[in-house]
Amino acid sequence: MKIRANGIDIEVEDSAAGTSTADGATQRPVVLLIMGLGMQLIAWPPQLVQALVDAGYRVLRMDNRDIGLSQHFDHLGKPNIVWAGIKYKLGLPQRPPYTVADMAADALGVLDALGIAKAHVVGVSMGGMIAQRVAIAAPKRVLSLTSIMSSSGAKGLPRAHRQVTRAMLRRPTSHAESAVVAHYLQLFKVIGSPAHPTPESEIRERIVRGIRRSFHPVGTLRQMLAIVSDIDRAAQLPRVSSPTLVLHGLDDPLVPHSHGEDTARRIPGARLVSVAGMGHDLPPEPVRQMLAALIPHLKTADKTAEKTAGKGAVQGAARRAAP
Repeated sequence: MKIRANGIDIEVEDSAAGTSTADGATQRPVVLLIMGLGMQLIAWPPQLVQALVDAGYRVLRMDNRDIGLSQHFDHLGKPNIVWAGIKYKLGLPQRPPYTVADMAADALGVLDALGIAKAHVVGVSMGGMIAQRVAIAAPKRVLSLTSIMSSSGAKGLPRAHRQVTRAMLRRPTSHAESAVVAHYLQLFKVIGSPAHPTPESEIRERIVRGIRRSFHPVGTLRQMLAIVSDIDRAAQLPRVSSPTLVLHGLDDPLVPHSHGEDTARRIPGARLVSVAGMGHDLPPEPVRQMLAALIPHLKTADKTAEKTAGKGAVQGAARRAAP
């Protein structure tokens, strides 16, 4: 469904859609899932979404701006990523068409549009960066933060493996569906989990499904520029006050594990859970291991929020009763 959020159209899938008020689905604690660079909301594994629903949560998935069925920003032009990379290395200022903070405002706008005061915010890769920005901008609205295979954005962290960078910079040989599928098939193989390889037929099926839903590579370039322009997030992470879980694969070739370590180090009280054999994708076994950490994290945060709310109610009643 389309939602008007932060002044733009955002596509959202709501696990409570089509349910009646009587069954209580809309009253469940909310988990907002934010996907990564160039990826659509359908990229979230059904295994993960269903596990969260079964655990008692209302799950929202969204297409970030400029991708999928959300509003595209083609009027802002095609960025020069090579030049942006040079400017990044030289420490020169960027002029992105929009920022990671703008995308965080989109996420908060989705909550506003649905009348949701607070949510657990879970992001993958770029989505983790957006989730971090949400927690920085609106701490009272974030029941918990979960940053998956993402980064603090700090200078000096290890770069992606060379073969990954090469694969990302390549372009399909033509606009034909077969050429586009072949391109992304090679990329997803390079960034995948070495200990948990996904069958090629399954990767191909996902790629085709995504392309036929929406294929908008220039939006990915604009999102990429937003990422490289978000240079001060690391310094702001100590301000995050929400209970935080950092999940990261030990064999991630795109965003190396040390990025997760740095994120957890900068956020007070954050817990880092490392997943052996996991790369930069979400195969069933790593997802199972992540859920074993994620669901208890959400439940603990729920209990903390309930205690805080109860204490606040008691204090408020005492103040009202005071002469």
